[in-house]
Amino acid sequence: MGKEAKEEVRIDKWMWAVRLFKTRTMAADACKKGRVMVGGSNVKASKMIRLNDIVQIKRPPITYSFKVLGLTENRMGAKLVPDFMENVTTADQLQILELSKFSNTGKRDRGTGRPTKKERRDLEEYIEPSYGFDDDFLFDFSDDDEDE
Repeated sequence: MGKEAKEEVRIDKWMWAVRLFKTRTMAADACKKGRVMVGGSNVKASKMIRLNDIVQIKRPPITYSFKVLGLTENRMGAKLVPDFMENVTTADQLQILELSKFSNTGKRDRGTGRPTKKERRDLEEYIEPSYGFDDDFLFDFSDDDEDE
């Protein structure tokens, strides 16, 4: 019982086997949600792929592209992955990824988590505004002075 070389493999099995997804279910869900394309069109999890097909996976903010170099249904170690696929993602997509890393550095949605020092100062100013006067006034605004 020798193993025959496969000519076609289900795309969800292949993506799981070459470690693009942690589980086969996640790979199938990505297909269902329209995030996986072959030849520019969305595919179902049951789509059969062949050697030299280009598989595109949308993972915002970019679309990754992988060329199928080998077919397998069995999950493999990370060191063997380069024998079965090649990352052919375009340079402009990788540049978008780099730019998005820099743009989100140190950012969080306003109002979530602990306030920053500036937000705390703004909040304190809103609750107790200071008008530039000290609390120790030298003069009295009471009506008692008018009677004399």
